[in-house]
Amino acid sequence: MLLGCPVVSDSPFDFIDMEHGVKRVAVQGVKGCFHEQAARLFYGKCGCPAPEIVECLTFEDLYVSMESGKADAAVMAIENTVSGGLLPNFELLRKYGNKIRGEVFLRIEQNLMAVHGQKMEDIKEVRTHYMAINQTREFFKNYPWIKLVESEDTAKSAADVALSGLHGVGAVASSLAAELYGLEILAEGIETYKQNFTRFLILDESLDVDEQKINKASVCFTLPHAPGSLAHVLTILSFYGMNLTRIQSLPIPGHEWQYFFYVDIKFDDRKRYRQALSAVRPLMEDLDILGEYIAAV
Repeated sequence: MLLGCPVVSDSPFDFIDMEHGVKRVAVQGVKGCFHEQAARLFYGKCGCPAPEIVECLTFEDLYVSMESGKADAAVMAIENTVSGGLLPNFELLRKYGNKIRGEVFLRIEQNLMAVHGQKMEDIKEVRTHYMAINQTREFFKNYPWIKLVESEDTAKSAADVALSGLHGVGAVASSLAAELYGLEILAEGIETYKQNFTRFLILDESLDVDEQKINKASVCFTLPHAPGSLAHVLTILSFYGMNLTRIQSLPIPGHEWQYFFYVDIKFDDRKRYRQALSAVRPLMEDLDILGEYIAAV
């Protein structure tokens, strides 16, 4: 029986138990950022109210907010289909130990917005995060008079334009940012690659996920510095039918040519997954299960 969220029959998240009340969710960025969109999407899947957003300057601040009790949970981007993995965030997962309890994929749609009543020819400068600039350069080639100015955050750019009432200056951000800060969208969906998705991890210890429906795990391990050690592990995982959807290596500080391996594993049979871990564990120097959860796709 669900403790707080009403059952949504067509939702992949209707097996999650959650306490009553609005979640305080830490995100990197300010209100209206894509992290907030991801948080709303995930918690909205089970019919819960929109979470209360705790703004954080850095990704490490997400963990500080949870440790201090300022936030109940966090949503953290981990990879993007265009720009790849956010490597420092893999290290944060291992460093702090907060377990992954879910994931959500968000299509990143960039929008050009400005104070109401302006037209494209009025805009002389556009402010946004450098990644958003990279994702929209093709669009702005059609408007050579517009200067692109790098800022620290997409949503903050929108907030700054709105709060200052700037004319002749636009921002590139989410539609949520335009809504929250009362800006007019002059052009929507201006990103070059439409199949641009970011995967966000849900760090929420209060989520009670039905073990029978868990079909994905994120693990981190180290291996002896010996020829074929990684190949041996991958061969065993393949034998047990494990689908490795991502593998990322990062160097171990102070240990030359040795690495942490971060691996996402999807599986259909939880028993076989457990057997696979038991089979490879003796081959590893260390194994840390970062989280077991329900795959979003």
